[in-house]
Amino acid sequence: MNADAAGLDPAHRLRRLRRSPALRRLVREHRLSADCLIRPLFVRAGERVREPIAAMPGQFRLSADRAVEEGLATWTTGVPGVLLFGVADPGDGRPTAASDPNGPVQRAIRALKAAVPELAVVTDVCLCAYTGHGHCGVLEDGEVDNDATLPLLAEMAVSHAEAGADVVAPSAMMDGQVGTIREALDEAGYGRVAIMAYAAKYASAYYGPFREAAGSAPRSGDRRSYQMDPSNVREALREIVADEEQGADIVMVKPALAYMDVLRAAREITDLPIAAYSVSGEYCMVKAAAERGWLDERAVVLETLTGLRRAGADIVITYHACEVARWLSEP
Repeated sequence: MNADAAGLDPAHRLRRLRRSPALRRLVREHRLSADCLIRPLFVRAGERVREPIAAMPGQFRLSADRAVEEGLATWTTGVPGVLLFGVADPGDGRPTAASDPNGPVQRAIRALKAAVPELAVVTDVCLCAYTGHGHCGVLEDGEVDNDATLPLLAEMAVSHAEAGADVVAPSAMMDGQVGTIREALDEAGYGRVAIMAYAAKYASAYYGPFREAAGSAPRSGDRRSYQMDPSNVREALREIVADEEQGADIVMVKPALAYMDVLRAAREITDLPIAAYSVSGEYCMVKAAAERGWLDERAVVLETLTGLRRAGADIVITYHACEVARWLSEP
């Protein structure tokens, strides 16, 4: 069948610009680069510790000295930042341990900033790894007490700033956490430290492997009374607006893959940078399928992260960060 018979308009041949790799590159609408990536790291007490995480192949619990090695490797690949999560000692049920200047996160911050000062160090601010019961705040009569938790989060954030963090990232989903932390940082003389707010953090089944990695699973109940219902989008936008009003510099949507509609909606209402966290469950599903030969890991990861950028993410937090940076640097 000729073109005329098929009803094709020669003025609208969209395949013309797909003919070669060079043409496709020239007209590409959204670009994935190492510059937009942040790599999560799990840090714990001790020295020369590099402990494999069974639920997350290729990820480790690291002492501060080993975190420095990974930080150097991260910077060398072209990834500009890391996000630190603390792994508390077993049985340490003291929320105040989260603010210990000699805690694993604080030690890792100092070591990283001394060894790789250019690397952006972001720190998770939450009490779940430090409470013993595994919830993200102080429990009163079996429920998380929002307002009693706020000063502890602020103390934790200030301790991270004192150690040299560039950005603190409150993830407890307590009402008012961003404003409380901003005020505490400013009063302590750390007005230069930015806040990346976990603004739209959903109560997701995708967090399972992370909770094993950080030892942060709730010992009883769940987190649905403070993390968001996966069914809601408008509520996420209210959270984002509230965090922006309280002084957030970056807002986050977490998880990423199942929440691209939330990313898109967020992009429409804020000019702040938006981070998307490709969480542990997303990482492990790809890893498991790739190990069985069911998926091309590189192709799937690059496609997925490009999709997050297309949906509106300026920053992508991913356990694949260094691999992605290497893949993108290859011809």
